[in-house]
Order: sequence, then C-alpha cells, then structure tokens
Amino acid sequence: MKRLTLITAVLLTAVQPGIHAQAQTPVKLRFVSLAWQTQAIAATKAAIAECDAKDAAYTIDYQQVSWDSIQDYLTTSFEAKNVPDIFHYESTEVMEFGDRGYLTDLSKLIPAEMKADVAKGAWATVTADNGAVYGVPFLWESLITLYNKDLFKKAGIRPPTVAKPWSWEEFQAASKKLTLDTNGDGKTDQFGSAFGLRSPTNRILNLALGFGGDYFYKSGNKYVVKVGDKEKALLKILLNMHYTDKSASPDGLTAQSPELFNGFFTGKYAMLPGIGVWARQTIAESGPPGLNWGVLPPIKAVTQDQGSATQTLSIPTVSTHKKEAMQFISCFVNRVNNGKLAAGDWLFPTRMSSLRGVPFQTEANGWKTATESAKYLTMAPFQEVKGFTEVKSKVLTPTFQQLLANRISLDDAAKQIEQQGNEILAKYYK
Repeated sequence: MKRLTLITAVLLTAVQPGIHAQAQTPVKLRFVSLAWQTQAIAATKAAIAECDAKDAAYTIDYQQVSWDSIQDYLTTSFEAKNVPDIFHYESTEVMEFGDRGYLTDLSKLIPAEMKADVAKGAWATVTADNGAVYGVPFLWESLITLYNKDLFKKAGIRPPTVAKPWSWEEFQAASKKLTLDTNGDGKTDQFGSAFGLRSPTNRILNLALGFGGDYFYKSGNKYVVKVGDKEKALLKILLNMHYTDKSASPDGLTAQSPELFNGFFTGKYAMLPGIGVWARQTIAESGPPGLNWGVLPPIKAVTQDQGSATQTLSIPTVSTHKKEAMQFISCFVNRVNNGKLAAGDWLFPTRMSSLRGVPFQTEANGWKTATESAKYLTMAPFQEVKGFTEVKSKVLTPTFQQLLANRISLDDAAKQIEQQGNEILAKYYK
C-alpha cells in the first residue's frame, strides 16, 4: 500500500509539471516607462504593484527611461534584439517602428472591453492601413490657452465659454487689447500672448487641422506635402501677431513653453496659447500665491479640431512573452488605473469611462474646460506618413523657424517645404 501511494504521488507530479512550474516561476517582463513627474511615477508604480499582485503569470521588472533618450534606446535595442517586453512611447514613432516590423500586431490580443472603451480617435493613431495595431493608446493631450483672470477683468474682456468659444479673430483682438505700455515709457510691458515656438512643428501641424490644413495628403499609395491657403492660415496669424500688431511677445519665438511660465506668473503675458494641457500642473504647483488663472476652450477656426498623438504601450515582435505582456497591459490601463495614470501626468485618459471620473469633471485647476477640449482631438495626417520624422527634422522645423524669425517669406517657406519635403518622401514611397 505504501508503495502504491508513492507511485501515485510520482505520477501526479509527472502529469502536472506545468502547474507547479508556473506557480513557482512567473514570467519576468521588462517594462520601460517614460513617466517622469513625481505623481506619474507614483501612479505607475502603484499600478504595477497591483497588477503583479493580481496575476501570478508574470512579475514586472520596472525600468525608467527619459523622453530625451528613448528613441536611441529603442533603436539600439531593436538592432541588438535585446528589447523590453513592453515599452511606453508615442504613437507617431511607434507607427514607424511597426512599419519596420519591430512591433507585434496587437489587433487580435486586445480585449473587447478595452477596444470599445478607448476613444476611436486614439485607436486611429496606432492603426496601420492594413489594420495592424502597434500599440495600446492610453494617454493623450490637447493644446489649451492659459489666461490671467485678473488681467482679463482689468481690460474688460469677458472670457469665452465652452458653448461660445472664441474665433481666431476674436482671440487676436483680445490679445491686442491686452498688450500695454503700463508705465508710459514707450515700451510694451504686458503682452496679450506668448507662444513657445522654439520647436514649432508639432504645434503648428496639430492646430492647423482646425483650419482644414493637413500638410500631408494621400496621392494613390503615397503621401505628398502641400502647403496651400489652409496651411498658411495659422502661419499668417502667427506672423501678424508677432510682427504687425505685436501682441505676441518676441520672447516666445526662441522659447519652449516652460520658459514662459515666469512671465505668466508676473503678468508679463496675459495668455499662453497653444500650450499642452500638462502645463496646468506647473501653474497650480509653482505659481505665486494668489495667481488667478484659468483655461480657455479651444479657439475655433473652421472647426475646433486639433491633432494629437497618443502615448502608447507596445510589445516588440521578438518578445517571447506576448500573451503575458498583453495581460499586464490590460491590467495596467484598466478603467481605474487609466484615470490615475492620466491624472498623475495632468493629461487625459483615452478610456471614455475614465474621462467621466475625478478629477476630469471638476472645476479645480481648469480640469473641466480642459477635458471638454478632448472631444476635438483627432489623428493628424502626419502621424501616418512614412519618413515624417526625417521631414520634420530636416525641413519643417528649420523652415518654420526661419519663417517665424522673419528671415523668409511665407510663400518661399511654402515652396521650400513642398520641394524639400517631397524629395525626402520620395525615398519612402517608391
């Protein structure tokens, strides 16, 4: 009898090795995150801990990488085939990596609940023409206008509302009215606006959508660059505000948005238009006591549409743990976590159910008005263009910088963008 019991125990062990092995050795998944703000890092680590505790199939090796180094990090990792199992990045670059065959098509791995809850516009940013999905979009942002409520009141300007947003003409008129020589020395001390335009390309392309300006147009099976009247409309406004009515501070031409905060704090700039929704955190946490500020609804051109890339989670093709990686992603950006991750970064969750929660529907720190702008987010055409990164770095950015510095005419800038941009695109669309 004792011998029979021993044999039975051995047989049971033999026929169930996977159960014991899985319980004892969960798959180790390397996850590269770009969260960098204190609240965002805390939310990321909390979500990882929750998912680790819930699912015995995996354990997460968390690695933090900076936005400045992620492109080089991933390029090197793909070439060396030493990649993380999951990585956090941005949809435009992710689509280029997917086109090169580096990323797993997630279309058949995404849970139906997640697919239905995430905004359609967000899915569009990570979906190729053939239907392949190269990432799960989980965060996105709009461009908003921050304003000084006290300066508006002093100038007798009534802020626009979500129901009655400003047109660009009304915005320009307000900016001009807010531009003042406050001490009578013949010099402007207070500017209506300050745009951060040192790196102007994405901002210009995303806001141009409201005018119907796409810049990149599909012709057959390829994309071409065109700069017509719709693309020129926003550029004309920027040139007019900086060089004709001079209601936009020249400081903004060579500054990134964060470099303009001090001027906003001191009342030098009444508005910071076209700034990322994330900027509210700096204003709320670093602004001087008593600063009375708010958020304006998106300015209306033909529409209030604006382009937005999404922050994404992707799985490399060479990962040997795709199933477990997708299980982690599903937990990491579930309805509750997606809201917490977005709030930690002062951005928007892509899940519609998360967007209906706290803090997104509260008045504090401009959340509700900012959240209303999310309904106008869409995918800009440039996000689908092969070779866009090269066109941006070699043509768009330097040409926009020349134009905004008043060193080249608008017509010449348009010709330069079309000629040089299409020469580059021809290499990618043969």
